Amino acid sequence: MADPAEHRAAAEEEEATAAGEEEDTGAQIAPIVKLEEVAITTGEEDEEILLDMKAKLYRFDKDGSQWKERGTGAVKLLKHKETAKVRLVMRQAKTLKICANHLVVASIKMQEHAGSDKSCVWHALDFADGELKEEMFAIRFGSVENCKKFKDLVDQIAEEQGKNEEKESEEASSAAELVEKLTVTEEKKEEPVEKKETPAAVDDTKDAKE
Repeated sequence: MADPAEHRAAAEEEEATAAGEEEDTGAQIAPIVKLEEVAITTGEEDEEILLDMKAKLYRFDKDGSQWKERGTGAVKLLKHKETAKVRLVMRQAKTLKICANHLVVASIKMQEHAGSDKSCVWHALDFADGELKEEMFAIRFGSVENCKKFKDLVDQIAEEQGKNEEKESEEASSAAELVEKLTVTEEKKEEPVEKKETPAAVDDTKDAKE
């Protein structure tokens, strides 16, 4: 008569072997949902990155008369390849939500933040919330060197934009003067010529009165 313990061990070994065969079938199961790659556009495809740094941005709340944190992430200075316009863009690190988005124009003046050599302050017409609003920003970097690099580059770009605006204004003024001269010349050429009565017409009138 077989030992019950041996019989039990043999049965367990058979079950283990069967289970192993079921698990290692080599079959490949296709996923129920097929995910396709989606191209993400950021609006920065036609721009050259002049600067890309990590920083923390603050916005001054006029109603509460206090600074409020806007977000922590990467601040970029982007130059458009065609127009050469430069804008400042900053997105929050985790959500990628835009917390600053404005052009760097000649009127922008970077100032050191009182009490911190790692921060600077400026005013700008910002479009981060979908409408142009006058904002006062403060930005803080991890080092004095990064803050200085950011400030110096923005000041340099603002100065260059100012020179470009002056040049464009002079060109527009010259073009307007040229158009005005051409208009005056054309008007002189198109002045109507007064018609003179012929002697025959005068004689006909006299005959009619007689």
